Amino acid sequence: MNKYISKIFLVAITSLSLVSCHDLDLNPLSSGSTGNWYSSAKEIQMSVNKLYDMTYWRQEGDNQTDWSDDTVYRDALTAFENGTINSEDWIVGLHWRTNFQMISYANGIINTYQKALDRGANKAEVMQYVAEAHFFRAVAYGRLITRFGDVPYFTEELTIPEGMAKGRTAKSEVLKHVYEDFDYAINILPTKTTTFDRVTKGAALAYKARTALYLGDYQTAATASKAVMDLGVYALHDNYRDLFLQHTKVSKEFIFVRPRSINMKIDVITAGQVKNKVVRNAGGWASTDPSWNLLAAYTCTDGLPIDESPLFDSHEPFKARDPRCAMTIVPFNEPFLGYVYNPSPAATTVLNVKTGKQEYNNDTRINKQYASFNGLAWKKGIDESWLENGYTAENPIILMRYADVLLMYAEAKIELNEIDATVIDAMNSVRARAYGVDKAQTTSYPAFTILPQTDMRKQLRMERRMELAGENLRFADLIRWRLAEVVMKQKQYGMLYPATECLTKVVNTGNWFWPITPDIDENGCPDFTKMEATGLIQVLSQRQWDNRQYLWPIPSKDIDRKSTRLNSSHEIPS
Repeated sequence: MNKYISKIFLVAITSLSLVSCHDLDLNPLSSGSTGNWYSSAKEIQMSVNKLYDMTYWRQEGDNQTDWSDDTVYRDALTAFENGTINSEDWIVGLHWRTNFQMISYANGIINTYQKALDRGANKAEVMQYVAEAHFFRAVAYGRLITRFGDVPYFTEELTIPEGMAKGRTAKSEVLKHVYEDFDYAINILPTKTTTFDRVTKGAALAYKARTALYLGDYQTAATASKAVMDLGVYALHDNYRDLFLQHTKVSKEFIFVRPRSINMKIDVITAGQVKNKVVRNAGGWASTDPSWNLLAAYTCTDGLPIDESPLFDSHEPFKARDPRCAMTIVPFNEPFLGYVYNPSPAATTVLNVKTGKQEYNNDTRINKQYASFNGLAWKKGIDESWLENGYTAENPIILMRYADVLLMYAEAKIELNEIDATVIDAMNSVRARAYGVDKAQTTSYPAFTILPQTDMRKQLRMERRMELAGENLRFADLIRWRLAEVVMKQKQYGMLYPATECLTKVVNTGNWFWPITPDIDENGCPDFTKMEATGLIQVLSQRQWDNRQYLWPIPSKDIDRKSTRLNSSHEIPS
């Protein structure tokens, strides 16, 4: 990333915090005197730049990977996994507050940009920034109605009492305005931009598609995602693993990303975050790990789920699997970050591939109690560069990429039961890239073919999970597919403990890694009940679920208790 541009961005953020009319400490709405601000294109640019801040893009408001069935943190559970989310939970307040702050900033720009035009500012430049503001407002309201249902809707600048006195607007009505904002942005934003990672027409179309998909408007989702495809601007990165590594700063697959910079100290992946994922032999903690559920979800190289494929061997779970499995989760007995990775309690030493010598194995629980509780570790986006710079990293934050758009298009068309060659082409494009071949080489990978809607739905959901694992999208998928009530009631599993029992009862009896193959249900989700019954695996935790968590409560401190409208009930999305 260009350091000069980065400095300009940082100065803009700092300046805006000093002179803008909006106070980020006000919660959830803000107001103030605009004075002479927004009087030039530069001032409007500085204002809209604030909306690019990661305050508003922090994993779309919560850590959606940790709040899904794709990961475990040892034997601990989040409030969401415990079924205890309530109006006082900090993440509920954060999501509500930051999205309304986005809206407030955007409203200020949209309502006052004429001042700059009246003073002779370049109209094309100003209107691009205004279009960006419409995009950000659409994203924020889209998130709010997805998470909270009916919400207060406003486009003017309000005092806090005025804002809190407003009742909720129906979700359907807000969504119409969201589409209007997206369309405004789509009509003005450029198809390509050479400036500092600004939103484009493609980003606006892609987020319109995502918003529509999340809210079950499949026709709009299909139309918007197809429009992204028809732009001819984006394509899949040649190599799946390479796409997520920190040396990949630019890619034809990126639609909307936020850059990180260690040198400029911009949104760096901190040492704590790095070590939570890095294996212990390389100096990490391996505390946040892929779940057994995720490992079981990858199909075999014949395209079949593991309980149907004759290729699957529960004792060698990485063998004959979709290539993305070994690109996302560290395979056993293969070099990674300088050491052969082997979590088996029989592997008390492992090979240091740099020295060629056997060393004490920190990644087995027979040596280290807090090694990965389930034997798995993340690989996606991680390489030896993560061990440099004091265990910090600067992988770009990929918020929207082309593979997601292809899968959104396919899903929307499947749900509309309009399954045709374009659906198969989109899904095959994604899968073929994983296998490193052209999609036309259908004998070189398990290509999709047209099947009945129920079968296509299962295949799409499994493909989406394999492709997007660890990208903070699984949580939203579980919510909109109404699968949270199934998978978020399930137990989390790991290796038998104490590790000496795992050695004697599992390894020494030939039952490592899994004693049997788990069943895969109609949604592509594994069931470990039979495996648990063998007594050869460990229950790490028991998740809880309450259907009320499909929608979140308004934060208690933001409720105007005098407003009966604000306290009115709202629907659960079907």
